[in-house]
Amino acid sequence: MTEFAKTLSVSTTPIPGLIVLDLPVHGDSRGWFKENWQREKMTAPGVDLPDFGPVQNNISFNDAVGTTRGIHAEPWDKYVSVATGRIFGAWVDLREGDTFGALYTTELDPSKAIFVPRGVGNSYQTLEADTAYTYLVNDHWSPQASYTFLNLADETVAVDWPIPLNRVEISEKDKNHPRLGGVVPMPPKKILVTGANGQLGRALREEFGEDPWIEYAGRADLDLTSDDLDGARHWRDYRAIVNAAAYTKVDVAETSDGRAQAWAANVTAVAALARIATRNGITLVHVSSDYVFDGTNPRGYSEDDALRPLGVYGQTKAAGDAIVSTVPAHYIVRTSWVIGDGGNFVRTMASLAERGIDPKVVDDQVGRLTFTAELARGIRHLLDTDAPFGVYNLTGSGEPMSWAQIARRVYELTGHDPQRVQGVTTEEYFSAASAPVSPRPRNSVLDLSALAGTGFTPRPHEADLEAYLAESD
Repeated sequence: MTEFAKTLSVSTTPIPGLIVLDLPVHGDSRGWFKENWQREKMTAPGVDLPDFGPVQNNISFNDAVGTTRGIHAEPWDKYVSVATGRIFGAWVDLREGDTFGALYTTELDPSKAIFVPRGVGNSYQTLEADTAYTYLVNDHWSPQASYTFLNLADETVAVDWPIPLNRVEISEKDKNHPRLGGVVPMPPKKILVTGANGQLGRALREEFGEDPWIEYAGRADLDLTSDDLDGARHWRDYRAIVNAAAYTKVDVAETSDGRAQAWAANVTAVAALARIATRNGITLVHVSSDYVFDGTNPRGYSEDDALRPLGVYGQTKAAGDAIVSTVPAHYIVRTSWVIGDGGNFVRTMASLAERGIDPKVVDDQVGRLTFTAELARGIRHLLDTDAPFGVYNLTGSGEPMSWAQIARRVYELTGHDPQRVQGVTTEEYFSAASAPVSPRPRNSVLDLSALAGTGFTPRPHEADLEAYLAESD
């Protein structure tokens, strides 16, 4: 019999993410009423049901006691309840991982519901006639959807069905599903890395590797400005997008053509990804820049400091930040002075040293280097640990340096006299420039406290510089 007057509460199970809900049901002589799904209450602190974004509601009506439906793991999340009657439910974890094969069983009546995460096998047996089994899902059914199945009679999982399976009617398909040893586990949702052929994209490929749940897309594989971007992938198959695609030519961005290209890549494309992420419940990782600040702050910039970009590039990155901040699940990763495996400041200085050239280098801009390997490692940390969504500064750690100090350190580490590097002001350095020059923030130091709070400690940028040069020899 349905239990009345319970308060809304949840309990966990041995299967990660499988959550049982006790629902308040209000009844009298006329019948009963319940809020079967109430988003605001059920996603509130203390209940903490995932805000899974249901898009379809299905009802399975069962005439007879003992109706038994097979253990099916589907590629979407599912919220299961009973409108009338009562069921014995059995759930088996069929996802890759340590809990593969874990079993949970319970009875459901109209006063209970259960949240079933993607990849957990779902099955039931009716305990009363005229049972209406209802479920919300967060993707539309498709004949192309990939399921994982387990046989109802599997001896390893050994579900203790209230009514023996030889006394109930089971479909031929369910009778022929594999035992646990023959089940191909459901893989996790995918991570898409855009801009995969750039310096950061290549570092992300090195960090994540070639697992089948990682997908890499360069510009030729995925046009982020295409009108058909919504249909370019089945986006519900992805849990995260790491956008490593960006326009970074800060000086060219001050020209007419460069301005248009910078806004297209850093704003229009980002807006398209933000729309897709929001619609499909995807975590969007957006890489930002110290150029969103004007550099006048005497201390390191925190994530909450007001944005005051000086040039076109900084303006486009600030606009991208504002757009991504509207995505429910987002990480905005602000970084500075990025060094990767292509042409960059460190390689240029090492080359000048080797060729006997004594350069003039700016000494009134201060910051920390960020090597792409470290940036990729930090991004993976945020995703792997399910860190709180929001903005994080991510650079190398250690004492800030000017560009001239870094250049001298490069000379020293490559066996050359660091005094050959002459420090000059920004104005002096660009005084003879014939093309437009973007204004630079003088202080690019980013405070790393928020990132440290997630358990990630960036490596010292000087140590990474030394290792980078040693690997380049």
